[in-house]
Amino acid sequence: MLLGFFAVVVVSLGTDQVLHVLQVYPPWGQPMYDTGLLLLALAYRSVYAVLGSYIAARLAPRNPMRHALVLGAVGLVLSLAGAIATIPMDLGPSWYPIALVLTALPCAWLGGVLHRMRQVER
Repeated sequence: MLLGFFAVVVVSLGTDQVLHVLQVYPPWGQPMYDTGLLLLALAYRSVYAVLGSYIAARLAPRNPMRHALVLGAVGLVLSLAGAIATIPMDLGPSWYPIALVLTALPCAWLGGVLHRMRQVER
């Protein structure tokens, strides 16, 4: 499960950094209100969350879906903490951190389902 977590964090922050360096995103710490850019961030973070949950399920010694969903619960808690911390800071619209909270478990579930589908194919 830890490898799935680190994969999500490293790839998400790496993508963020590349987009900041390329000046697609505003500099770190500055507000971002562009809906298109926020949807881009939500999209790739969702894909990475599915991938991380798939990794957690794939490497689980047993109960792969449980491992994927536990990773999703960790993501939900961290996203909720992030939303609580950042919404008052007015770094962008509130819907974005709320969307991260709401997508954490569905993305984890999808990662677990993708792993299950791969197992059936074998």
